[in-house]
Amino acid sequence: MRIILTLLMTAATAAIAGWRILWLVRLIRSGTAAPGRGKNAVGRAANDAGEVLGQTRLLKWSVPGLAHFLTFWGFVILNLTILEAYGALLISRDFHIPLIGKWQALGFLEDLMGVAVLVGLATFAVLRIRNAPQRKQRDSRFYGSHTGPAWVILGMITLVILTLFLLRGAQMNAGEFPFGESKWTFASYLTAKLLGQGAYNTGLATFFLLAQVAVVLVFLIIVTYSKHLHIATAPINVYFKRLPKALGALPPATDAQGKTIDFMDVENLSEDTVFGKGKVEDFSWKAYLDFATCTECGRCQSQCPAWNTGKPLSPKLVIMDLRDHLFAKAPYLIGGKTVPDDAVPNFSTPAAEGGSHGTHVPEAGYPRVEGSGIEQVTRPLVGDLASHGVIDPDVLWSCTTCGACVEQCPVDIEHIDHIVDMRRYQVLIESSFPSEAGSMLRNLENKGNPWGLPAKNREEWTEGLGFEVRRVSPGQPLPAEVEYLFWVGCAGALEDRSKKVTKAFAELLDVAGVQFAILGSNETCTGDSARRLGNEFVFQMLGAENVEKLNSIKPEGRPLKIVATCPHCFNTIANEYPQIGGEYEVVHHTQLLGKLVADGRLTPVEPVDKLVTYHDPCYLGRHNKVYTPPREVLGAIPQLRSQEMHRCKDRGFCCGAGGARFWMEEKIGKRINVERTDEALGLNPDLISTACPFCMVMLSDAVTGKKADGTAADHVQVLDVAQILQQSMGRPALASAPETSPAD
Repeated sequence: MRIILTLLMTAATAAIAGWRILWLVRLIRSGTAAPGRGKNAVGRAANDAGEVLGQTRLLKWSVPGLAHFLTFWGFVILNLTILEAYGALLISRDFHIPLIGKWQALGFLEDLMGVAVLVGLATFAVLRIRNAPQRKQRDSRFYGSHTGPAWVILGMITLVILTLFLLRGAQMNAGEFPFGESKWTFASYLTAKLLGQGAYNTGLATFFLLAQVAVVLVFLIIVTYSKHLHIATAPINVYFKRLPKALGALPPATDAQGKTIDFMDVENLSEDTVFGKGKVEDFSWKAYLDFATCTECGRCQSQCPAWNTGKPLSPKLVIMDLRDHLFAKAPYLIGGKTVPDDAVPNFSTPAAEGGSHGTHVPEAGYPRVEGSGIEQVTRPLVGDLASHGVIDPDVLWSCTTCGACVEQCPVDIEHIDHIVDMRRYQVLIESSFPSEAGSMLRNLENKGNPWGLPAKNREEWTEGLGFEVRRVSPGQPLPAEVEYLFWVGCAGALEDRSKKVTKAFAELLDVAGVQFAILGSNETCTGDSARRLGNEFVFQMLGAENVEKLNSIKPEGRPLKIVATCPHCFNTIANEYPQIGGEYEVVHHTQLLGKLVADGRLTPVEPVDKLVTYHDPCYLGRHNKVYTPPREVLGAIPQLRSQEMHRCKDRGFCCGAGGARFWMEEKIGKRINVERTDEALGLNPDLISTACPFCMVMLSDAVTGKKADGTAADHVQVLDVAQILQQSMGRPALASAPETSPAD
């Protein structure tokens, strides 16, 4: 009888779970192409091993990471006990795994991992109670997650372990335990003593064998229908992630076949070409895999600068909403279901019937449209309350593309890629984006810089220097004695506070004897802001122009070496210009300064007896993993004392300027730059240092405001690393005076 019951339960589970898995495979495969995801198999396998087996990303959060590590490896080892249970049910009651099945060490390991899983589960329970959304509201990383099913899963896993130990105790008492009556299997031994001796133990062993298998099979079914699907999809998603590890380049806009859209090749663009993602079916299979893999853990949400300042954007909720919409629309994508011509959608779903909010943010008041009916099919992907959009425009445009979400995601979901893809459709197809950004785009197209200033103004910063700055013209190869092309950038050449940084860095290069040249008036914006806003056309236009110029000045017999003070320029030229034919050796100015200090070509001697706290620019830190050089430069300055903010390095908090947010009004919640400045001022520093012109403007603006309302000391300054180093070189300080920027 036990054999028949086992086979029936297994067959039923295989049918129910198998149907769901087949459905998911079909749905994910229905996405558009995502080329290049299979390249570098060895590197991908190594990364997969580190992240999945080593749990490296999860362990960044020590307590929950360790709990997950114990649970993960507990289940890996305890798969052997499932094999033992099936053997006892289907083969013989005293079944053991051949060769290793009676090793005391294996029995001890199985018991140890079972206890470890219970410890992990208890930790998860405590964390969920302490961070309950009902109590902490938006401050809880579980806010918006499906907490009910999560508790069901915790209960099911606990039941799996409890039935396992009851089974092993009963087997030990009945003389059917593969490892005998040994204190090495300490948990099973204790359970056996609690059950006590008796003739009923044989019957108990049979009962718990069936119970153990039944619980495991029910758990398997629940997993395939819940967010815990990530148990299976996470290793696959991690394998196909974007490499290398740093965020680096934003992928280009692609068509349904995964081919890069070349906006400069107008003749090959057709009316059917879709720019960006305007419907959920426009997303790639990798995006679908992202949506299905979300664990709803909320790590991304807890680190998001927009969410932490009262805005409606939560990276987690964006992925959840896209997943729910994809799953609801699946019958129309893979099920052959069609929309009747006379169908009339009804969006007035009352809350009692499941409607509440379309973005999982209750206070936003967005009506939730559930199910797989006509309502889901007719919903726009991006739309406001009136249009019942899946993603609200305020959600879409709040993103600073800082990368905190991607950095913290334990399963490598690529939130930024999906947000920018939706922005591309809104900008290029719908012409729908914040009006303030329109002037920036027009200035980029017409003047080559976001402020719309004349190109000749790019060389004004060179006036008053004690040496001549060499210019190089397009078509003129860089002379042999010139080591670096200094890419000044729009802010570095045109914004008053940033021009001080440009001068300081140029003077330091001169002191160190580094030969450099600039393009001057021939330099054009890299297009970073246009691309992050979603205007891939303007980015490609500017990028093609710059790449042509840079390729024309490549020196004979060596690569073109470029140094940039702006992390956005640095990231674009180093990581994104290779997409359009530009391959160069690019360093950030803090990297070069660090090398010059280490080599003794720059020796800071003047004491700077001040307390400094360093703010990590997102596009230097998380996007390119440059954390150490700026700190090494500051550490080399005599008497300069440093103190880290609570949120620093890979958990650094954005200044609010990225993702083209620098050019948009911040109308919702607290200003991100004010939030970051409050954190810095909480340390009572004399200096707030950074290494990015946009961070410089955002932080100094906030400090100026704080000084005006009396909440910041008058002596507090915001300075670039290069400016502080220059002070220690005995040169006149180029402090951040409150000049107005071109944006003002």
